[in-house]
Amino acid sequence: MGQNIMLTGMVLSAAPVGEYDRRVTLLTRERGKISAFARGARRPGSQLMAAGSPFSFGKFEVYEGRSSYSIGKAEISNYFRELAEDVANACYGFYFLEVADYYARENTDEIHMLKLLYQSLRALEKESLGNRLVRRVFELKAMAINGEGPNVFSCLSCGSEEGLPWFHVRRGGTLCGNCLKGGKAVPLDASALYAMQFILTSSIEKLYTFTLSEQALCSLEQVLDEYMGFYVDRRFHALKVLEENFMFATQAAGKDI
Repeated sequence: MGQNIMLTGMVLSAAPVGEYDRRVTLLTRERGKISAFARGARRPGSQLMAAGSPFSFGKFEVYEGRSSYSIGKAEISNYFRELAEDVANACYGFYFLEVADYYARENTDEIHMLKLLYQSLRALEKESLGNRLVRRVFELKAMAINGEGPNVFSCLSCGSEEGLPWFHVRRGGTLCGNCLKGGKAVPLDASALYAMQFILTSSIEKLYTFTLSEQALCSLEQVLDEYMGFYVDRRFHALKVLEENFMFATQAAGKDI
């Protein structure tokens, strides 16, 4: 027999069902990723309207049926309205939602992914942080949370912890100059290396407390583009929109979005 359950989480996506309902995907602290129906959410004045909007974070009272969940009540504590009002920021945010949806699973402990997602969306709202850096911090930490983080603390071949100017994508980690022998290796700026080490070892609350030079950021971007391209088997829609409509134009103009 079903029961009412109170869950803390965020709406990752929503799709219309029938004339008035929505089917939403929630990332929750207690039950991982779940799908639930928000019945009547599309009716004008519905109390569940916010429960059918991506980025909505709060408490959701759900009823567990035989084969699905239904949302009975929702207490939204953060809508991320400022994020949604800026098109470029919103695209980054939707990309983060897609990545979280890709990694999260049902009935697993997703508290760290939920916390990372929440803190990363807040970071996008801060003008002092460049979105390009926020994206890379989020990507690397998300992969680490899911057991796909690279080894950037020692040489994969000899174990040396000094002088690690190369990143080997297929082997998933750094190499010293002496051990680089063929294969596909990407040059890694020293500051970018330190940033990766910091991201992998820091708590989520302390992730967004540093900046990088343009040279170091470009190095970090190159490494993570190739690393994620190798390990992630999905093309994210929001990232495609970013690349086609914002990133190339703004980078050519010397700006950060």
